[in-house]
Amino acid sequence: MKAAISSAPNSASTTIKMNRWLIVLGTIIVQMGLGTIYTWSLFNQPLSDRFGWDVSSVAITFSITSFALAFATLFAGRLQERWGLRRLIRVAGVVLGLGLVLSSQVSSLTLLYILAGFVVGFADGTAYITSLSNLIKWFPERKGLISGISVGAFGTGSLLFKYVNSALIGAVGPAQAFMYWGIIVLVLIVGGSFLIREAVVREQAPAASSTDGGKQQVTRHDYTVKEMLRTKEAYMLFVIFFTACMSGLYLIGIVKDIGVQLAGLNVATAANAVAMVAIFNTAGRIILGALSDKVGRMKVIAGALLVTAVAVMTLSLVPLSFGIFFACVAAIAFCFGGNITVFPAIVADYFGLKNQSKNYGVIYQGFGFGALAGSFISALLGGFHLTFIVIAVLCAVSLLLALIITPPGQGRRTRQREQQMNLNPSSRAS
Repeated sequence: MKAAISSAPNSASTTIKMNRWLIVLGTIIVQMGLGTIYTWSLFNQPLSDRFGWDVSSVAITFSITSFALAFATLFAGRLQERWGLRRLIRVAGVVLGLGLVLSSQVSSLTLLYILAGFVVGFADGTAYITSLSNLIKWFPERKGLISGISVGAFGTGSLLFKYVNSALIGAVGPAQAFMYWGIIVLVLIVGGSFLIREAVVREQAPAASSTDGGKQQVTRHDYTVKEMLRTKEAYMLFVIFFTACMSGLYLIGIVKDIGVQLAGLNVATAANAVAMVAIFNTAGRIILGALSDKVGRMKVIAGALLVTAVAVMTLSLVPLSFGIFFACVAAIAFCFGGNITVFPAIVADYFGLKNQSKNYGVIYQGFGFGALAGSFISALLGGFHLTFIVIAVLCAVSLLLALIITPPGQGRRTRQREQQMNLNPSSRAS
């Protein structure tokens, strides 16, 4: 059963299509502005040189940003109910932009952590999950493709602004670059919000089954957060998402170091892997998102986890050449991009569209914990090799979960159908 959208006139299908694609355009603009935060690594060395701070201390800022982004998704759905989607996105855009502009005036790491870390991350996460979830509601028949377009735009913003922010830093220095970056992001997010319309999903009845002309029909239930947390499937999805995020985020953070230390590449050659990660990450979001609509979402997740496990084991156990290194890095980035794209659609499939922002916000905490876990495990175990083995083991466990998980209640409904067929053998003919 497709969720009904009541925010567009049902009598004019052409108008609905036109409006929906304008909403896609607006969401793409917003997501591109939000994705620019992934250019943070460009600022680490310039800020260290300007203020004399340790590079690793400056880099902590982005860990705070990532954690705040994930943390914000827990509250974004409630803020959307109170303020409305367009107003919330505009406020988030203004706060994000001002956070970056004010970062141009900081002279201490503490203020940098607060403004460029927590404030920017919280605003980014608020607009990210609400605009993404809203777009999925507008296209219930193409959740994977639409999620891929939206999340792909986020990745594209990161890729494009690597060049924009590099040019700004070179021209005016890191402090002034923050100011111009903040103004551009504010304009993109607030401007894109004017094209967005909030989708309203009609309430669905609790899960039930009926027969119509001999065909079994299932009515999905729109789960609240509390109801979702009573299902084992929510925790299985969290483990899978955590694994996918930890493997991808850990690689993104240390890809250049892997090239130098494990593959024996020079710094300039290894640095090319950073751009390649961004390209394959974005490609994975679009390709695997669209593929999930056709072959099934959990099949895509299972395939991505298998490829990731093979790639990280190769990085850990096989002597690395230039080709093997780049192939493994490309594979992990591609699968990571696909995984974080397909998951919003999976949450909608499993728990309904009505409370998508809130429900996905809970599962999305796997991103925040994944952002921290890779570095923590690496520090605990003392290097790349053992960390890659841990990631491979987690991928194997999550692969098993992906193969056995089904939407909540589906197993029970299947057993009920089998019992009905046993009681009424004539129904088997249909």
